Amino acid sequence: MISSSLKEVVIVSEITATYFFKGKVADPKPFAEKLAVGLTVGSWTELTELDQQHLAAYKGRVVQAEQQPDGLYIKIAYPDKNVTPDFSSILTTIFGKLSLDGAVKLIDIDLGDYTRHFPGPAFGIEGIRRQLDVEARPLVMSIFKGIIGRNLEFFKEQLRAQALGGVDVIKDDEILYDVPELPFEERISAAAAVLKEVEDATGHKVLYAVNLSGPVFQLKDKAMRAKELGATAILFNVHAYGLDVLKGIRELNIGLPILAHPAFAGALAGSDSYGISYPLLISKLARLAGADLILFPAPYGSVPLDEQEAEKIVQAARSEAAVPRAFPVPSAGIHPGLVSRLIDDFGHDIVINAGGGVHGHPDGAAAGGRAFFEAIDLYEGKAAGTAYEKAVKQWGTS
Repeated sequence: MISSSLKEVVIVSEITATYFFKGKVADPKPFAEKLAVGLTVGSWTELTELDQQHLAAYKGRVVQAEQQPDGLYIKIAYPDKNVTPDFSSILTTIFGKLSLDGAVKLIDIDLGDYTRHFPGPAFGIEGIRRQLDVEARPLVMSIFKGIIGRNLEFFKEQLRAQALGGVDVIKDDEILYDVPELPFEERISAAAAVLKEVEDATGHKVLYAVNLSGPVFQLKDKAMRAKELGATAILFNVHAYGLDVLKGIRELNIGLPILAHPAFAGALAGSDSYGISYPLLISKLARLAGADLILFPAPYGSVPLDEQEAEKIVQAARSEAAVPRAFPVPSAGIHPGLVSRLIDDFGHDIVINAGGGVHGHPDGAAAGGRAFFEAIDLYEGKAAGTAYEKAVKQWGTS
């Protein structure tokens, strides 16, 4: 018989959120405790002893309350029994009401054991490298440009030129939805035919990422139809639709890599005082939801992001975790002259993504693609070719 003096050990699994409050708080610990209570059980001292006994298992726990020169950092642990395995539930619980309370930013979320409920990438870095049979070098991605209002013949011409430049992935422009001039299904079928021609002629395999778009309740059927028609990847505007929609698409298990585009993320993460941090929103959570490739603005491109933020985005995409690593994809204003800096800053496990840097080459998009590979060769100590030399004249080296 177990002694009645021994207490039962209860293992509580928690989700920990880190917040930043701009400014100074006179007494951080009581302030943090009030938040922990208010975001979980609502009140504490006003409850009866019986209610307190019941709600103790649901009450938030202050892990840290530290005033630093730039502001107040608070960590609160939430029992995972307070939530369901949905991003909407977690974000509403830990930041829903609090996000309305003033200058507060959600910096990070540690899901702990609760990570098991989230699928992560189906392919990740290793899986995509196997698909393309590329072992070590950075991958190169190109983007359709000037495609709005164009017909299918223009689409095929631009696709072929990009593929002949040797790029590994070609993605739709994120603003190209299922429009009458270039319907979703026709784009997929045309791309499958063109890329098979290129592969047969050159031996080079290219993934085409079609923009999965339309009414949210049609996305499941459209994703499955994309696979049937020969799509080899999906582009998804995750932050316009929501993380749970991305998670739902990933859980269809249709066997296509998913590229998470950061469109609209600036509205949620752009402030240094409000919203959600970029590394958490566009990298860590998107990876957990199922993104294989995570696009983000390079810190020296046309939409510059703070260098420390960019490094944290890359770390969140590739850190050791219970889910596969995702490819970070530095984007926006990328040209061949930036290749060495990209590799120096982020290593070889990246996808170098360019639009104008490919299409703006003096000799056309195929030469633009080749210029990126010549820049990679130059970084590795191999001789650069004429495509890179012309690109340097066009864009410069930094």
